[in-house]
Amino acid sequence: MSDLPFERRHGADAGPLFLCDHASNALPPGYGTLGLDAGLFATHIASDIGAGEVTRALAEAFGAPAILARWSRLLVDLNRGEDDPTLVMKLSDGSLIPGNARIDEAETARRIAAFHAPYHAAIAAQIDAMTVPVLVSVHSFTPVWKGWPRPWEIGVLWDRDGRLARSLIAECARAGFAVGDNEPYDGELENDCLYRHGTMRGLPHVLIEIRQDLIATPQAARAFAARLKPILERALEAMGAPALHFTRPLGLKGTKMDEKTRLELEAAAFRRLVAHLRERTDVQNIDMMNLAGFCRNCLGDWYREAAAEKGIVLEKDEARAIVYGMPPAEWKKRYQKDASAEQQAAFAASQKTHS
Repeated sequence: MSDLPFERRHGADAGPLFLCDHASNALPPGYGTLGLDAGLFATHIASDIGAGEVTRALAEAFGAPAILARWSRLLVDLNRGEDDPTLVMKLSDGSLIPGNARIDEAETARRIAAFHAPYHAAIAAQIDAMTVPVLVSVHSFTPVWKGWPRPWEIGVLWDRDGRLARSLIAECARAGFAVGDNEPYDGELENDCLYRHGTMRGLPHVLIEIRQDLIATPQAARAFAARLKPILERALEAMGAPALHFTRPLGLKGTKMDEKTRLELEAAAFRRLVAHLRERTDVQNIDMMNLAGFCRNCLGDWYREAAAEKGIVLEKDEARAIVYGMPPAEWKKRYQKDASAEQQAAFAASQKTHS
């Protein structure tokens, strides 16, 4: 068995990246059963039943990479931030976990370093090796909670980026599933796995919750994955080409600030960038495209898209003029130089589209 606290499956360098934070009910050597009755490890408190098998089957069907937890959520919950009080659960669904009940800060820090941090480092490294991946996290939920039967067969969880979630909800419903929109849980959980790797990196992402009675055996899980694959394919197609899209203020690890302050800082940085570009009229758009993959026009277009999300309609040149400081045609007349053969060749080689 690998010493790594995660299971990695290799695949294409573009498209979906499948994740499963609660794939396993196993514990590493030295932890025994955390003082629990061994039978409890077959229940939902130790893992998301069936989720790991669904994740592997989807990754295989898509030819996509996947990263799955190797150890139980009872050891440390990989879908929680390091400062979350439920990172190491002392009580789960009425069961006291003796091995966690008196855990001290040193042991918590050791588990983070040994199991939590490497898992998230592996996800970050896989993202870095891919071209704007789409993160798809797979979980499962109990059919009954505190005596209440849950009516959903699938839940689609999301925070503020609904690009994939909305189309997936629609496709699941079209396929005849009883689907929950942010049910049975809410997708807004700061510093959970998708918040860390999806929201804060601007990547398209979605968390799929599957009712456990539908995937309780390996055979049932693989059959469910086969049903889910074309649904997810259609949702991805409806979403369109993956692109970076930030829906929350960008945070700084270790620094606490309220959201209003972060928004103000980001707005100030944007104004500073625009002022710099207005001053540096010698910097040509084609050079920016060749070196960084964006230019003044892109900034204006992103501004326009953000305005549209708020219900504000801006014409293309109107939005770009905010960046140029004048109508784009006037800037081109004053400052744009004819592109050299080398610049044109570099632009063509980049295979970027731009207007």
